Amino acid sequence: MSLSQKQRVFTRNIGCLITYAYDVLGIELTFGEAHRTNSQILLNYFGYRVEKGGVLGIKLVKQRKLSQTLLSSHADRLAVDFNFFVNGELTYDFNTVKSLGDYWVSLHPKNVWGGDFNKNNIEDGFVDTPHFQMRK
Repeated sequence: MSLSQKQRVFTRNIGCLITYAYDVLGIELTFGEAHRTNSQILLNYFGYRVEKGGVLGIKLVKQRKLSQTLLSSHADRLAVDFNFFVNGELTYDFNTVKSLGDYWVSLHPKNVWGGDFNKNNIEDGFVDTPHFQMRK
């Protein structure tokens, strides 16, 4: 399957996920990060962010590392991060989002939820509850 074909399947599955979140689970969503540039991949991996200020009008500020890989599926438009709202309150709680993650992985055999990268149905290891991805 070509990258373009995978992107189309991924996009269709994201549409199903959004509908399921709203209509079945009552979870409202906003997009976090959908596409990630190579520059942003480097910033996330090495733990920096860009802010206004400094001599040139922008500056690099050290922060915690936001990514464990330089090969982000966000760059291939095969991953998206969401923000979750329950009763108007922002949450990233594993147990609250788990049913959405379970639904996501049921949509396609290559779908992975960041809340359960270990695929063992518990909150352990590297947990990234906002992350929904289709593996290449």
